[in-house]
Amino acid sequence: MATTGTHNYVPDDRNAAIIIDINGTHFPRAEAMVSVFDSGFMLGDGVWEGLRVHGGRIAFLDRHLQRLYRGAKAIAMDIGISPEILTERLYAVLAANGMTGSGVHIRLMVTRGLRSTPYQDPRVVISPATIVIIPEWKEPVPETASRMLNLFTVHVRRGFPDVQDPKLNSHSKLNCITACIQAIQAGADEALMLDPHGFVATCNSTHFFIVRGGEVWTSSGDYCLDGITRGLVIEVAREAGIPVFERNFSLTDVYGAEEAFTTGTFAGLAPVGTVDGRMLGTERGPMVERLQKLYLARLERDTAA
Repeated sequence: MATTGTHNYVPDDRNAAIIIDINGTHFPRAEAMVSVFDSGFMLGDGVWEGLRVHGGRIAFLDRHLQRLYRGAKAIAMDIGISPEILTERLYAVLAANGMTGSGVHIRLMVTRGLRSTPYQDPRVVISPATIVIIPEWKEPVPETASRMLNLFTVHVRRGFPDVQDPKLNSHSKLNCITACIQAIQAGADEALMLDPHGFVATCNSTHFFIVRGGEVWTSSGDYCLDGITRGLVIEVAREAGIPVFERNFSLTDVYGAEEAFTTGTFAGLAPVGTVDGRMLGTERGPMVERLQKLYLARLERDTAA
């Protein structure tokens, strides 16, 4: 089944022959494998980042690596190499694939390593961390910037941080997957998820914003990932004099909004047309279009040689 929404991408035959980095060694795609005893496969024990390459440079890499290392520290996992060495590996595998321009997406995954037996206790880990870098030729379909997304509010909530902190970009994404499944079965592109108090939190794989009275609202951030693109959109909006608020708001506020959009590393900003069948707009609104331009200008500045 083809994907829809913000992660719908243009197929590229070159991906059949990509080179993948596993712990600093390059493998053809067909030979790139990890053990069934790896902590990520066995327990979802690890952290990850999605990265975009623009003009041969990895966009906002410093922010992504800071989040990766913060997440690893939070779960008492030693990545085992410095951010500088990891950066060298990232660019080396891009070079090995001849990926010198744009239109490249990288999945950077770090797990706790191999376990001696199937068990959750980290004291049974017998190897350094497993670090996998998968670069792909991957661009959003052109209409992503203007096609109006259809969102559906699901019953799966973003939970309290004392259960599993939503701020942690961990491999354990089952709650997001079940939310995505419910949205797909409802005929939507993506799920809108509430926090434990009934306020809007985020989408299953992107962040969510609304526009009301010339103001841009997004969630408080208490129950969602510390999104890189989310933070950048807030920054560029404020720099442009656009009022932005991180606050609690309900579905009533969403249904009455003038515009809405999502943010994410892969597709940037994408406009939302309907939420739970309520029509917010039939075409991309002026605020979304303005913020898209501001974000792209920031992206160009960050990746300039």
